[in-house]
Amino acid sequence: MSQSRAVDAAFAAQAADVRAAATRLRGRAVVTPLLDYPLISARLGFRLLIKAETLQLTGSFKFRGAGNCLLAAKAADPGLRAVVAFSSGNHAQGVAAAAQMLGLKATIVMPSDAPAIKVANTRGFGAEVVLYERHREDREAIARAIALKDKALVVPPYDDPHIIAGQGTVGLEICAQAAALGVVPDMVLAPCSGGGLIAGVALAVKEQHPGAEIYAAEPAGFDDLQRSLAAGERLANKPGKPSICDALMAEKPGALTFPIHQHLLAGSKVVSDDQVLVAMVFALRHLKLVVEPGGSAALAAVLGMRGELAGKNIVVVCSGGNADPEMIKRAADMADPLV
Repeated sequence: MSQSRAVDAAFAAQAADVRAAATRLRGRAVVTPLLDYPLISARLGFRLLIKAETLQLTGSFKFRGAGNCLLAAKAADPGLRAVVAFSSGNHAQGVAAAAQMLGLKATIVMPSDAPAIKVANTRGFGAEVVLYERHREDREAIARAIALKDKALVVPPYDDPHIIAGQGTVGLEICAQAAALGVVPDMVLAPCSGGGLIAGVALAVKEQHPGAEIYAAEPAGFDDLQRSLAAGERLANKPGKPSICDALMAEKPGALTFPIHQHLLAGSKVVSDDQVLVAMVFALRHLKLVVEPGGSAALAAVLGMRGELAGKNIVVVCSGGNADPEMIKRAADMADPLV
């Protein structure tokens, strides 16, 4: 088999894993709406469709990957009793909720500067939260020690086949819902940190719409994917840079996700904090959605590309809505981009 055929076969197998994840998650994850805004689209000059993962269980897409991973793990090992994860918040909540659903003990390692709403929600799903200092301690080492003590399964935030496949169910739903609207997507964009969501979405969408352009969206200072794609190898971000996008601060693309990015993405768009805040206020005022900073990155990228998208069908994944009230107020004070 030629190398190109082998690569195609590998991606076909991963796309099949996404379909298997959809079956596994049926009746557990929410089929979130693909929202159409004809009046807003007319003003923008292109058709804007929003995949509202803000309405997913736990308020973000992360439940999909966590749920698929834990369901598969429990099926493989009925004796599984405990899980541990490390996360700034949305993966934490996804793992905590999935563990509660399956009767598993969950311990989540979270940075001390994580948004208070995410810490509170994680505890609300019954998980034990262990806080660490983001810039001084190794969260993965802390998680491994807990896993050894509790004989727990470590559930990574993005670099795992079941996580990628679970997140890919967002893309499957986009394809089905766009077809129901009679729309063929020209471009699909989703926020990116370690890259599990955009990898899974690309696997699902490119199988059905090979001509669609798939873009990641990253915050300025955390543009590791854009730089890695240009270099042809995984590059890390420099530590200590600030961003309001707490959900998009992975060090570098995942070892499993990056090959998918290389072969299926058209690229990555980088957005500033101010662009993210403008996207948040746009979502509040016009889409009637509360979207957290990281969850707004793809929308921010699209608003920044507005002049390049005339007449196209654009699908944006708003990936999470777990914003602190203070951040929502900060966004609400921004100028309306449609005025």
